[in-house]
Amino acid sequence: MLLRVNHLHAGYGDVQVLWDIDLEVRKRQIVSLVGANGAGKSTLLKVLVGHLVPYAGKVVFQGKDITGAPTKKIVACGIVQVPEGWRLFPQMTVEENLLMGAFSHRRSGSLKRELARIYEIFPRLKERNRQNAGSLSGGKQQMCAIARGLMGNPRLLLIDEMSLGLAPLIVDDLIDVVREINPQGTGVLLVEQDVKLALDNSNYGYVLSSGKIAIHGTSESLLQNGNIKEIDLGM
Repeated sequence: MLLRVNHLHAGYGDVQVLWDIDLEVRKRQIVSLVGANGAGKSTLLKVLVGHLVPYAGKVVFQGKDITGAPTKKIVACGIVQVPEGWRLFPQMTVEENLLMGAFSHRRSGSLKRELARIYEIFPRLKERNRQNAGSLSGGKQQMCAIARGLMGNPRLLLIDEMSLGLAPLIVDDLIDVVREINPQGTGVLLVEQDVKLALDNSNYGYVLSSGKIAIHGTSESLLQNGNIKEIDLGM
């Protein structure tokens, strides 16, 4: 087991957003978390990366309780988030952005090896490594954001709304990358409003509605579940 969330309750001050969330991600598994805008997906991610301390419940990563730990410690444990909207440094080059994702590496040799690995996965970024990130197309900025996350050599990659605002062909290319890195040992939590995209490309899925897990199961079983459209997914 890579990640286990048990009986998690969270929110902002007196406003509770999440109720009794249970969720698991296993090694070399792609898990999708789907739900409409406002369902609580971003709040859960904030808890997982240490930006928000939950009211109750536990977050256990590789057998270690990291509930409420600072973000720096969580990243050092091996959890990295690719945020919605990319959040690159637009005036920095592609390569400078990638190196920002590898701040935990101490030796230049390790950095060089990791950068070479990333350029093998993303040859289009190597072609543009001296270009300012802010001048890239939306699809390539998302590619750069994922690559930056992988530069930290994470055990678990949290990808928030990867498909948002991108053309289907670009999304297909990005999904191919996710499928490539997953068997190499990187677990993925794919957080999406696009239910079909997420379930088509994951092993297991959780449907979040109004701050609660409404249904979960293998992605194949959820795709075949005729009741899923009755849940508030904005569909």
